[in-house]
Amino acid sequence: MKYFIYLFCFLFSNYLIAQNIQVDSQSYTPQQLIEDILIDSNCISNVVVTNVVGGNFGGTEQSYGYFNANGSTFPFQSGIVLSTGRLSNVEGPNTTLSDDDANNWGGDNDLETVLNESNTHNATIIEFEFTSVANLVSFKYLFASEEYQQGNPNTCQFSDLFGFLIREVSDQVYTNIALIPDTQIPVKVTTVHPDIPNGCPAQNESYFGGWNNSNAPINFNGQTVVLTATANVLPGQTYHVKLVIADQQNFRYDSAVFLEAGSFRLNTVLGPNRLISTNNALCENESLELNASQIGAASYRWFFNDVEQIGSNNETFNVTQAGKYNVEVTLNNNCLSYGEILVEYVQNPIVSNTSIIECDSDQDGLTTYNLFNAVQDITNGDPSWSVQNFFLTALEAQQNSNEIPNPSAFQNTIPQQTVYIRLEYAFKCFSIAEIVLDTSNNTINIPAYDICDDDIIDGFSVFNTNDLISYIEPSVPNGSTITFYISEQDALSESNAISENYTNTTPNNDTLFVKVENNGSCYAISTIDLNVIFTPSLLANESQFYCLNTFPTGIELYAGVLNDDPNNYTYQWFLNNQQINNTTAIININETGTYTVMVTHLNGCTSSREITVVPSNIATINNVTVLEASLNNSITVNVSGEGQYLFALDSQIYNDSNVFTNVKAGFHTVYVFDNNGCGIVSQLVSVLGFPKYFTPNNDGYNDTWKPFGVDAQFNSDIKIIVFNRYGKLLKSISPLEAGWDGTFNGSKLPNDDYWYKVIFPDGKEYRGHFALVR
Repeated sequence: MKYFIYLFCFLFSNYLIAQNIQVDSQSYTPQQLIEDILIDSNCISNVVVTNVVGGNFGGTEQSYGYFNANGSTFPFQSGIVLSTGRLSNVEGPNTTLSDDDANNWGGDNDLETVLNESNTHNATIIEFEFTSVANLVSFKYLFASEEYQQGNPNTCQFSDLFGFLIREVSDQVYTNIALIPDTQIPVKVTTVHPDIPNGCPAQNESYFGGWNNSNAPINFNGQTVVLTATANVLPGQTYHVKLVIADQQNFRYDSAVFLEAGSFRLNTVLGPNRLISTNNALCENESLELNASQIGAASYRWFFNDVEQIGSNNETFNVTQAGKYNVEVTLNNNCLSYGEILVEYVQNPIVSNTSIIECDSDQDGLTTYNLFNAVQDITNGDPSWSVQNFFLTALEAQQNSNEIPNPSAFQNTIPQQTVYIRLEYAFKCFSIAEIVLDTSNNTINIPAYDICDDDIIDGFSVFNTNDLISYIEPSVPNGSTITFYISEQDALSESNAISENYTNTTPNNDTLFVKVENNGSCYAISTIDLNVIFTPSLLANESQFYCLNTFPTGIELYAGVLNDDPNNYTYQWFLNNQQINNTTAIININETGTYTVMVTHLNGCTSSREITVVPSNIATINNVTVLEASLNNSITVNVSGEGQYLFALDSQIYNDSNVFTNVKAGFHTVYVFDNNGCGIVSQLVSVLGFPKYFTPNNDGYNDTWKPFGVDAQFNSDIKIIVFNRYGKLLKSISPLEAGWDGTFNGSKLPNDDYWYKVIFPDGKEYRGHFALVR
């Protein structure tokens, strides 16, 4: 029982080991790796390894060596591998990060020069020379890298570098043959990958082999498909090859390149692969002749999907189905040269014959057709097929010659004529379909369509095409398409269709052609008369003022009909969008707001206008502020109210300012005028002031001295005292007296300066002096 368990565990462990490749860095010298593993052919001679560079890991570990698939799913059974890290980290499963470095492990200048890159590190290099007996050599390889990171934008930015550099031994300039097929683009992570979400679009995705999970036989995150490197050489000439791979920017995230054992061999070119992914696949029923002829060929063996084709020993082979084709050419020196090509096919368009039914105005079977109208039915709506041309005969369609010059406006020459369409795919695959040109004899009568003139009453208006379609639809079959044109010819050729609203081009009326299509065919062509009918012409919108101080007396508002009898209309009035109970042309109102009147003519056309009634009012004088007894007296009038007010002092000459300056002492009248016509208010104002002199000579002028602006209404409660220069009280004057006459105790006082003091009830005082002049 223990033996059984031990045997089971041994076999199971070997099964697990068999899922990953195995590497060996010790069993083969670099010379053996190149001459015996990679080449292994007597037809490629003088193989000499001239230089080897790898990482120094302080022991027997290398960064290059031999690998064996070991029963895994890896596409090469064996070969050699070059890595930017330890060879032992190449083996699967893909559960750790290969991220190695070594002391003094530099990059490679030749690789940087050829790839136009810089800053390489950890370069593994094997250089060798060889001589070929043929003019082409090739080998198969696969690139894998930790830089492939699924769903990570870093895949778009970072890549290690590798190259297969070749030159004649006497030359100094290398050529890189590790390229994406049929391009000059080097193979690396950033040039071969699928779409990276939130990173970058796919690049040459057809050459990406896939992402590697934890069960992968190699320890790298992703890899390319198997690729072929091909070099043109001269028979008998010695060439120098440099196989090199290196980290870029830093040593992080290693990469490796695998070369298939025995794949470095003579090559026969059969042409580029014919693949859908590269847009050069073959079309259905198309054949391709493969030609493997070359100088010195003795015999040929052809293979289809790795099965030898019996009897096919010619230099050419005719391809008629998709698959892999190989040729093995035996040269006169018994060397073998190999060629391979992959071929895919694309199905030709699946098309259906159809007919176009077009309208015929004179019913002679001859009219104008837009041949493109047949494409939808022919292709069943498949947008991947494009129209190449239309033709009068099937032969011309096959030969793609003598196409119809104006297919969008084709005029048939016989009733029920058949024309042909050639449809192509991106690969130039094509199919031919027939189009029968038929006519329709349906007629429809469309009544005239009336609309009211627009805001500018000029006989021109905008016709809404959707409204026109709704107007016509009851007269045509359900589901019909209705299109408008300026002319019948445009309708027949379906050119210059009116796709937006239409404005008539002659005053008051116009005519359009109407094309009705049903089930994709013309049902009928007719006309529709467009009439622009009279619309009420009204006064422009306006504003009016209503004086609130006149309420409840009202003002009249007019509907404003121009150049017509108002009795030809009906009226609807609205105040602030609410209908009011008044339907006459003139209304009396005593309320402010926005009045709208809708004026409708007997023909049903309506116009409207707005009258905005704005409140105004006579002013209310709140107070009058007086600056008095100064060198620059002023009066300020403060008012309130809904009006727009102007101001005047004494004379009714108005201005915008409510402030008056340089006002003389005395009595004044201020006026406030509502500029909207609601009235005038006034108020008497006193400005206190003191005369500088008086002349008591009984001539009627300045015979007494008394302050200005004082009477029974203004300043009646003040006390006025007059002194001589020595302070002797001469007179106490009441505001109601005429003033001081210049006497004291009945005697006239002489010419001199006299002094006054004015005392207000609140204790405020004014002091000054004046002159007595006789």
